[in-house]
Amino acid sequence: MSALANNGCKQSPEEITGNEKGAPSLNPEYYNVAFLIMDGTYNTELTAPFDIFQHTQYRKNIKAMNTFTVANTTDPIITFEGIRLIPDFDYTKDSIPKIDILVVPSAEHHLDTDLNDTVMLNFVKRVDKEALFVTSHCDGAFVLAKAGLLDKVFSTTFPSDIGRYRVMFPHLKIKDSVLFVHDGKYITSAGGAKSFEAALYLAELLYGKEIAESLARGLVIDWDVDTVPKFIRQ
Repeated sequence: MSALANNGCKQSPEEITGNEKGAPSLNPEYYNVAFLIMDGTYNTELTAPFDIFQHTQYRKNIKAMNTFTVANTTDPIITFEGIRLIPDFDYTKDSIPKIDILVVPSAEHHLDTDLNDTVMLNFVKRVDKEALFVTSHCDGAFVLAKAGLLDKVFSTTFPSDIGRYRVMFPHLKIKDSVLFVHDGKYITSAGGAKSFEAALYLAELLYGKEIAESLARGLVIDWDVDTVPKFIRQ
């Protein structure tokens, strides 16, 4: 991809530290970005932000991002669309690096049985205590809401699930007709292909407009944050 060649290169091996379990090598100078996955995770809400954040490693003179997956197992999980993924870390037993940014993609059962998974919800709560940002895409917002993280902020979710979101969490301040909401350290998005917009917004917040536009060009995305329907209250 020509955009990569024009916008930096990978870090040299001596700058990389590995771990004992064969998970991705993590550069200690980067942000650690964890993607919470499980059976039924939807491809786009995982891969869209993953693509944006992982491509920061090919940009010069920024604090780029380590990207890795976490699950309640290291056995293969199956996405809703049928892709087999091997999680990098098992949050129930592995030693996990400090997470700076947690990404919660939508999954098939985020509106029902996943909300009864206290081990998963407690993991999200623990990460939230030190994370710089906690983000969700589509129905990932239901997980953050169930964990109590969105009680004092505005949030959004998948457009057709807004009604159910209001019923399940009547105390929340909910925005509709927007592609993402940023309130404090929480960024919630409508999901689907629009997960790219929320991820690019966070990249622009951290790195500035030029880097965000470069990341967008590398993935052939038209990006102008001013044209995106959004709600921001920092």
